[in-house]
Amino acid sequence: MAGPTTRGACRVTATDSRTSPQPRLRADALRNRERIIAAARETMVEFGAEVPLDEIARRAGVGNATLYRHFADRLELIHHVTLSVMSRTADCAERALAEESDAFQALRRFVHDAVEERIGALCPLLSDGVDPAHPELLAARERLEAAIEAVMGAARDSGQLRTDIAVGDLMVAITQLTRPLPSSGCADFDRFVHRHLQLFLDGLLTPARSELPGSAATLDDLRRRP
Repeated sequence: MAGPTTRGACRVTATDSRTSPQPRLRADALRNRERIIAAARETMVEFGAEVPLDEIARRAGVGNATLYRHFADRLELIHHVTLSVMSRTADCAERALAEESDAFQALRRFVHDAVEERIGALCPLLSDGVDPAHPELLAARERLEAAIEAVMGAARDSGQLRTDIAVGDLMVAITQLTRPLPSSGCADFDRFVHRHLQLFLDGLLTPARSELPGSAATLDDLRRRP
């Protein structure tokens, strides 16, 4: 889907506010902050990490000044959007595993829930100025990877999940199947997502109908740069 861009804006130098202690926010300020992060998550999936900040503020229903009171620059906002997506997606995996009695149903539930958390936003965010070694991001990534590994491991141990895939394979598929196509003619793309995810999930069941080329992909594989 085509959308507004501001080339070069993403390279703004990050401020120290990502690492300094954050003051306790009033309830209304906290709501505004959460609305900004949610709006940024949505618009960055649609248009990429370079979406204009005034568009994010408009989607959040706040003024530009409010956005800048919470996030000094684009990189600080991207940092917190990335943390939010990782945390919320890990929550999905942990809840699915805890609440579903069938291991593969827990995997199905996690995949569909992860779509609603806009996990497709992670790839452009992690590749566009975010410090992958930041302690907050390392902790969030470790929690997310462990949560997904637990869901997949349970499905594998139950004999329902094919054994030749890993977390990276799952994440690539979810990301690719949930990113809007680069065409304004695909405005209703979201209505097909869960249908196609279900087709993908059926392909993960054992017995496998074919042998996959290459080797299973891990999250480390996805983080490696050429």
